Amino acid sequence: MAGSGTSAATETPRPAARVPTQQRSRERVERMLAAASELIEKGGSDAMKMSEVAERAGVPIGSLYQFFPDKGAIIRTLAERYNALGRECIEKELAPVRTLGELGDAFARLVDVYYAMFLAEPVMRDIWSGTQADKALQEIDLADSRETGTLLAEALGRVRRGADRNRIATKALLIMNLGVATMRLAIAVGREEGAALVEAYKAMALRELAAE
Repeated sequence: MAGSGTSAATETPRPAARVPTQQRSRERVERMLAAASELIEKGGSDAMKMSEVAERAGVPIGSLYQFFPDKGAIIRTLAERYNALGRECIEKELAPVRTLGELGDAFARLVDVYYAMFLAEPVMRDIWSGTQADKALQEIDLADSRETGTLLAEALGRVRRGADRNRIATKALLIMNLGVATMRLAIAVGREEGAALVEAYKAMALRELAAE
């Protein structure tokens, strides 16, 4: 996506986090990510400073930069971890689906699980904010929506074997992307209002899944 006065073709790629290979290095990286999560939960991703992450993790600042070139690399790593956990949950619930009733039940459970997960992990809201504030990180959301949309499309395709595959794919992508937007909104408001929003989304998505 193009930035201010910069074309997508010339935009500088976001530095990626380095993957540790040794056990000691992996443990150090885990401490860094845990420290970053604590700081993000406390003050938000905007207020997080690399020096504070290093201090809280008990590592030299040089070691932090060795694995995470900048703050965006930390946020990206955390976001991708949470997204991976979500995809595993979706895949597990949808894999056995073979009927429309099973699909509806599985999807309803997934919505409830996702909402509970975000309530239990408030840091996820701030990580989401970090990805949305940085155009170089917004690709994470789109890629995740496409992957989860594919999982839903595969389940829906098994249920409606004669349906148009392109239409199913479009519907599934939209449903999953709107689900992410609903969760963002739900955890940004009060608990009662948030629960009502999640239930409204669930009802709309289930009607769309059941429609021809």
